[in-house]
Amino acid sequence: MTATRKNTLFGRHLTSISDLSPEELAQLLDLALQLKGERTQLLAGRTLALLFEKPSLRTRVSFEVAMRQLGGNTLYLSPQEVGLGQREPVADVARTLSRYVDCIAARTFAHETVLELSRSAQVPVINALSDHEHPCQALADLLTIREKKGELAGRTIAFIGDGNNVAASLCLGAAMAGMHFRIASPVGYGLPVAVLKTAQPHVTASGGGLMVVTDPAEAVEGADVVYTDVWASMGQEAEAEARRQAFAAYQVNAGLLAKAAADAIVMHDLPAHRGEEITDEVIEGPQSVVFDQAENRLHAQKAVLALLLSEEAL
Repeated sequence: MTATRKNTLFGRHLTSISDLSPEELAQLLDLALQLKGERTQLLAGRTLALLFEKPSLRTRVSFEVAMRQLGGNTLYLSPQEVGLGQREPVADVARTLSRYVDCIAARTFAHETVLELSRSAQVPVINALSDHEHPCQALADLLTIREKKGELAGRTIAFIGDGNNVAASLCLGAAMAGMHFRIASPVGYGLPVAVLKTAQPHVTASGGGLMVVTDPAEAVEGADVVYTDVWASMGQEAEAEARRQAFAAYQVNAGLLAKAAADAIVMHDLPAHRGEEITDEVIEGPQSVVFDQAENRLHAQKAVLALLLSEEAL
């Protein structure tokens, strides 16, 4: 790989999409495309610790395979083994792991846990999912849109459903990339005000757009991308029935999709509750890029690991 621009991400943490500048976001997506399908020894001898409080399919497998394709190693640490904040203080875990490994990817319930790890660790910490954000998912999403639609700037993405961690990271990333981000949620389930405030300066600087509505049809009208997610995330099981009722009119189905651009793509970060937030007809239809999107978790995370762990300008 030839050096093309300075790597300003070396040695840093990625706890939020907003940890990146718009230029770094673009660099990361460029590198993800460059590394797609490549196997290198760039991170030979390096070890990534996967510190998980929640079960995972895509996050665990994509990080393990990503590190292996870059020549490195992974170590998976389950909740039972570590007991973050219970068996041992979070800060102590961070300081101890920093003596053994080169990077920590943490999948946690509370965002504060990721932040505490980053404050105490002497190695880069990656947010592999928290209750506030899911930056690695947003990077894969933006990579997928770029592959399918070309230039991100000026494209419109409609997010239908809960203003959750996935929506938050995607909103921030889209704002930095000059996209028009629309979200339709029931009253009381929208994006946090703090996320909207953080996104707005990026929207202004990039020439993008930000629309918050309650009507799914309004959000989807003419959109290039229609995105949805589960109505009740992990840890919200007690709210599941109330959420089903609140979100009943927010299903992405053929009727709603027809309001988007004729060549719109459909996205979902998975796992999907088919028949709830999305129909089988749509997720299995010709406009769905859901499994390309899932694959791109691998390639986006290869770029993240390469930039955080290799001083070489990529």
